[in-house]
Amino acid sequence: MAEKIKLLLAEDEAALGQIIKESLETRNFEVTLCDNGEKAFEKYQSTSPDVLVLDVMMPKKDGFTLAKEIRKLDDSIPIIFLTAKSQTSDVVEGFSIGGNDYLKKPFSMEELIVRVHNLVNRAQIQKTTKVLAVGDYTFDFMKQQLQFREENAVQLTHREAHLLFHLIKNKNQVLDRSLILNKLWGTDDFFSARSMDVFITKLRKKLKQDDNIQIINVRGFGYKLTV
Repeated sequence: MAEKIKLLLAEDEAALGQIIKESLETRNFEVTLCDNGEKAFEKYQSTSPDVLVLDVMMPKKDGFTLAKEIRKLDDSIPIIFLTAKSQTSDVVEGFSIGGNDYLKKPFSMEELIVRVHNLVNRAQIQKTTKVLAVGDYTFDFMKQQLQFREENAVQLTHREAHLLFHLIKNKNQVLDRSLILNKLWGTDDFFSARSMDVFITKLRKKLKQDDNIQIINVRGFGYKLTV
């Protein structure tokens, strides 16, 4: 099982905050909920979250002010703003102070989850060495190229590259099927699962020159890349 994503949620509407927290916790998130900006800043410093979801209108310290303070300490942590406002100027301000995404209330939990996964995924990749070794292959994620020894590099599709990145990142561990489907496909329904199976088959073929590399189907759980 992949590690839980640590999410700091700042939302002063108690009922909404609890709904978001409970929904995310069923989807492999570890959620810290705060009802004002001052508490959120304290929790940010003590919990080291992976992503921030901040309501814009909060007591004591609003979401924009909180984001500005956090950006002085960390210029890479993903920030999503939640707001009931719809003015273009508010959206522009949110992005100008370092926000990565913006959701207007009301929103669906599925949309929030997909956006969080996309931002965390991007941030993790940016922190990771761009060229990874896997057996006798080198994988250049940014160029989306896979190279066996000194042979010519093979070009991967966008989704192949992201799937291989997560398999390598979780090398010799089970990559949770539902988690990666939601992260890369946005849903874990039957058709997306079948599509993922096709991409796994394609990656197996592209890695076949190294006999020590295997992508194993762990039935009921997901896939495991072993070297």
